Amino acid sequence: MDFDIPPALAAYLDELDSFIDREIVPLEAENIQYFDHRREHARTDWDNNGLPRVEWETLLAEMRRRADGAGHLRYGLPAAVGGSDGTNLEMAIVREHLAARGLGLHNDLQNESSIVGNFPFVLMVLAKGSPEQKSEFLPGAITGSHRVAFGLTEPEHGSDATHLDTTAVRDGDEWVITGTKRFNTGMHHATHDMVFARTSGQDGDADGITCFLVPTDAPGVEVGTYWWTFNMPTDHPDVDFRDVRVDETTILGELGRGLELANMFVHENRIRQAASSLGAAQYCIDQAVSYAKHRSPFGNPLWKNQAIQFALAELQTEAAMVRALIHKTAWQMDHQAAVEVSDQVSMCNYRANRLVCDAADQAMQTCGGMGYTRHMPFEHIYRHHRRYRITEGAEEIQIRRVAGVMFGTRVKR
Repeated sequence: MDFDIPPALAAYLDELDSFIDREIVPLEAENIQYFDHRREHARTDWDNNGLPRVEWETLLAEMRRRADGAGHLRYGLPAAVGGSDGTNLEMAIVREHLAARGLGLHNDLQNESSIVGNFPFVLMVLAKGSPEQKSEFLPGAITGSHRVAFGLTEPEHGSDATHLDTTAVRDGDEWVITGTKRFNTGMHHATHDMVFARTSGQDGDADGITCFLVPTDAPGVEVGTYWWTFNMPTDHPDVDFRDVRVDETTILGELGRGLELANMFVHENRIRQAASSLGAAQYCIDQAVSYAKHRSPFGNPLWKNQAIQFALAELQTEAAMVRALIHKTAWQMDHQAAVEVSDQVSMCNYRANRLVCDAADQAMQTCGGMGYTRHMPFEHIYRHHRRYRITEGAEEIQIRRVAGVMFGTRVKR
């Protein structure tokens, strides 16, 4: 087995670095308040529900426009929509590489925004959308003319997605949707909301849940509280659906098979999220090592203390092991049905997300008082990546998935 990065991909990473240095770093420098110690305040409109400032999102849109113009944004998408057919393995390596560069406009995961985009919704539409949906949503979902939020979680249901209280009932040629979604990310600028509702069956049934693409301006769609989070700004509100009427054309995929789409969404995100967490963890480790080499308390380099060496060496070891697992799993996803390695995807995700939190925390400790300030990046990295131990399926759910496959109590799906 060859563990080297293929020469063509290594050359592409160099191309990405050149593009970042040439196009993105100068743009970032012109807007440095979004990336230095002022970043959380500069990005957040505190007097407008804590939403992202318009200027901040405009800057992200400009970054994506430049990346798309240079041929990078769609790298992981099929050629049919202007992509480069980037494989899961290639995307994992790219995502790690970008995150390992540290904080910056090139890869700001607080907004899931990167010069190499991650487009799970586009893949869902390509796989399950009708010709009319493909025509409407592609390439709008890539360029931003169509923004689709994701409505799965509810006030009483998170990881237990088969117990949704939101229902859709047929009424002639229409469906009437009633319920409430929580952490319905992106609703402040969404044109449509991907709403998962029970259309048949009983609580706990995997079948009987349907995905609807609901226009956000439909009568009865009401945005409520925006929940302020550990890492601000927020775009995570409650949304009420009060007898919202939609027609049959809004159903994405098959009637009653919406959970498959939800799983596709999180499955695509988990492996790439794991790669990004690994890259951010490696950045924290590298920065802590650099600091320990140059800091000299009591007249000796900080790194000579075993208390510093051992903690960072353990993190470096775990990063190497997680990297090997991510690469192997991503390669398998390219050669097998994704469901056949779903337990390994879960392993990658929860271990990488734990790793980055541990690495950010240790980097703070190694750098002492300065590590705790917002003038170093570790607090931001920790606050951002801490949410990934909950979203896309809490780590306990992912561990249960692994155990279920091990003990034969769960099929791989």
